[in-house]
Amino acid sequence: MKKINMNDLTHEYKSWISELKTRYKQAQIKASVAVNGELLKFYFELGKDISEKQFANSYGSAFYKTLSSDLIVEFPDAKGFSPTNLKYSFYYYYLYKEEVVQNRQQLVDDLCRIPWGHHVQIIGKCKNDSKKALFYIDQIIQNNWSRNVLLNIIDSNLYERQGKAVTNFSQKLSVPAGDLAQQITKDPYSFDFLSLRTDYDEKELKD
Repeated sequence: MKKINMNDLTHEYKSWISELKTRYKQAQIKASVAVNGELLKFYFELGKDISEKQFANSYGSAFYKTLSSDLIVEFPDAKGFSPTNLKYSFYYYYLYKEEVVQNRQQLVDDLCRIPWGHHVQIIGKCKNDSKKALFYIDQIIQNNWSRNVLLNIIDSNLYERQGKAVTNFSQKLSVPAGDLAQQITKDPYSFDFLSLRTDYDEKELKD
């Protein structure tokens, strides 16, 4: 019977552990991207409802506060239903609605690759300029920018310096990586969407 070489066995075992670690992290990222995508679709549909049902016209300035209070009653553990966040869901829909009609599935897929926190910054910085917003969406996907990098780039007026965006979504990465992936796995809005406490999950991820 051939004697087992413990050094070879130890090396093989450590290699397997390293491989499992990589596979587990990849699975985490895929799961986070999937959750993020469903969250973004929810916000888009919520914004669409707010736009089409026009309850804001009936309730006036108290609409978002009323809606926030009612949703928090239904989902007491969620933090994603603040009046401000609800307004951003409307802005999110309004900013991209025409573009989505023209190129629905591809654009929806690309929008859903980016954390909601990134979208909030883009909405605030790009106002109602969908071309400018899509330029930065395009750049985020290509370069995997974190939120801080995105803000610095927007403040440098990259869009104005480079001119009108040339968008080719078909050549984008299929799965976010690097800084962008880390942002998605830690995005507090995704944790709220899963009804999990942010501090608990941050601790779990760090562990």
